[in-house]
Amino acid sequence: MNIQNLIKIALVAMVRNKMRTFLTMLGIIIGVASVIAMLAIGQGSKKSIQEQISGMGTNMLFVRPNSDMREGVRMNPSSMQTLKVKDIKAIQQNCPEVAAVSPQVSTSGQAIYASKNWPTQVQGVSSQYLTIRKLSIKEGSIFSEKDVLRAGKVCVLGQTVIENLFPDGTSPIGKTIRFNKIPFKVIGVLSEKGENTFGQDQDDIILAPYTTIQKRVMATTWLQSIFASATSELTSDKALTEITSALRKSHKLKDADDDDFEVRSQSELISTFSSVTNMLTILLAAIASISLVVGGIGIMNIMFVSVTERTREIGLRMAIGGREIDIMLQFLIEAVMISVAGGFLGIMLGFIASFGVSSILGWPVAITSASIIISFMVCVVTGVFFGWYPARKASYLDPIEALRYE
Repeated sequence: MNIQNLIKIALVAMVRNKMRTFLTMLGIIIGVASVIAMLAIGQGSKKSIQEQISGMGTNMLFVRPNSDMREGVRMNPSSMQTLKVKDIKAIQQNCPEVAAVSPQVSTSGQAIYASKNWPTQVQGVSSQYLTIRKLSIKEGSIFSEKDVLRAGKVCVLGQTVIENLFPDGTSPIGKTIRFNKIPFKVIGVLSEKGENTFGQDQDDIILAPYTTIQKRVMATTWLQSIFASATSELTSDKALTEITSALRKSHKLKDADDDDFEVRSQSELISTFSSVTNMLTILLAAIASISLVVGGIGIMNIMFVSVTERTREIGLRMAIGGREIDIMLQFLIEAVMISVAGGFLGIMLGFIASFGVSSILGWPVAITSASIIISFMVCVVTGVFFGWYPARKASYLDPIEALRYE
């Protein structure tokens, strides 16, 4: 008996028992839909996190002082004074793969305008900081190199600061605010950035020349950190190596000395979060796959019932020359068809569920072709695995005993 005839027989058997076939498929449908939806949620979360981290800076590299042990106590890295302005010049001169670099010093305090005040953070940076962190000026302009050299008391405000100091919608450009009693003239307004991956408000910030914050606010000469940007994502690792080499030379460290600084790249952060989301995605998919196993057991159960119901039919086919392989293929194909049909319906339901989660709950989802292919292959394997034993049992029936079966 050829495969085409076996497929027709399987279709007739499925149509003859529509409700039973559908209920058998239901486990597979729910299982496949669950797997696709869970993978879509996991992949969507991963993509969303990657985009948000990338949005924090363009191929960003972050340098900060390394913690030190003093009398058995590990010091806070922010209190270390190993980074200097000369390190900026060393990076600019010796790191060709670094496109932009900016020092950074920051402190918290109270911003005041007229009768309004707001607790916020001021960051002392250079103009290249905007390029590195993907920030843009909505109104006005960024401070110039001249402002940096003369430690000018000028600043750029984030949207959250503006909303709290100028709630009536007045433009802050040209106005003078005070930060910890020191006057700053507002020369620019940052475009809205929103919250980052860690839930931090990126608009609750004041940017000013780093020299101004060092001399007039904090009374320090060292830098808390250095932000840099590689020329491209592909050269990020090379830029990191160049910065490490330049800083070791600038700090006059010997070969045996440990680095008194720490260089991190944006790709490391993305890789860390990606590994976490990948584990969560696998966990979600594994939990959802349990329903596929339950659906497979349902197929095996129904195929046993089908073999029992059609025992006389099996005996008749064997009596007129049907081979064991023909009987086995007859029931195996039927099991696979039930599983595959349930898989197709499950894929459709998975699409609907994924878009429903996205539109109703607002969660990011990303349906990949890999999840669809894997789900389909799992359906075929499920049909073969759980249909094989009932089909084998049918093929081993004694034709005489089968014909006598009532």
